[in-house]
Amino acid sequence: MAEEVKLGSSKPMVAKQEEMVEARVPIPYRDQCAHLLIPLNKCRVAEFYLPWKCETERHTYEKCEYELVMERMLQMQKIRELKEKKKAAKIQGKSPIPLIPSTANA
Repeated sequence: MAEEVKLGSSKPMVAKQEEMVEARVPIPYRDQCAHLLIPLNKCRVAEFYLPWKCETERHTYEKCEYELVMERMLQMQKIRELKEKKKAAKIQGKSPIPLIPSTANA
């Protein structure tokens, strides 16, 4: 009955550390979607950050980030459910205080 919650993302890291450093990806953005952020930022610079340009790159990057957030939310929900199960089992396992105390020789 010992259930485990796998922590971390199921998505692999595609972008290598050297690529992210070379593309100057900020540290908070170096996640499983960084390989999509690199071409998006290149497109943004090339198109002078015009909002209607680079829509497909932006959409794929935002979808990847959304999937990561949803995966983390599911993991957190599973962790909460496991804690509740353990708490319920702990409460259920306790016996009430006996009205008549038991003695050692009885």
